[in-house]
Amino acid sequence: MTTATPAPTAENPGKTLGIVGFILAFFVNIAGLIVSIIALVKSKKAGHGNGFAIAGIIVSILSIIAGILIIAAIIAGATAITDAACAELGPGVWELDGGGTLECN
Repeated sequence: MTTATPAPTAENPGKTLGIVGFILAFFVNIAGLIVSIIALVKSKKAGHGNGFAIAGIIVSILSIIAGILIIAAIIAGATAITDAACAELGPGVWELDGGGTLECN
């Protein structure tokens, strides 16, 4: 038994949602990903394609990956700066000029 692909309806029910998901992908990438996936599913169920939804999914995923890489780089940089300061200062608890403390082992 074969399953038939639904005949496309006149109106694409996920088109507007796909555009919204694409726009959200640039500003709130997780929300853009979710909305774009929902739009793509709605369009496919109606027998339509949805380029904006696919683009929203791609942009969202790339933005999330870039965000993770940026956060990892910031953490690595902060750790390197702290390690360099501790190497210069030696072990102990040090008060920083801008406020706060630095504890070196």
